[in-house]
Amino acid sequence: FRLNDGSLLVPNANIKKKKKDYKIEVAAPGLQKEDFKVQVENGVLTVSGEKEEEEKEERKNYRRKEFSYRSFSRSFTLPENSLPDKIEAKYDNGILTLSLPKKEVAVSKPVKEIKVS
Repeated sequence: FRLNDGSLLVPNANIKKKKKDYKIEVAAPGLQKEDFKVQVENGVLTVSGEKEEEEKEERKNYRRKEFSYRSFSRSFTLPENSLPDKIEAKYDNGILTLSLPKKEVAVSKPVKEIKVS
């Protein structure tokens, strides 16, 4: 997204650590799910969005047509215990929600001593 002065606006994100996964919520109102690109490369999750808009105005004496582009990109380093191949993304009501499942940690059992007879 770009502000009126042309500077880039990075959408806010919330990161929640849950028992079985991590949730990343990216606030990106005004977009459609087709406007997003979500990629994982070398342990980095990159979320980007781009929207092209066209505004037309026709009056008796003139015609005006303007194009505008809104885009953003945001990257997150993935935790070691996440499963990048199983990330899911859902866009609803202006919020892109990414679910990053955690690896199941094997709980080691206590050492059992066997008595020699």
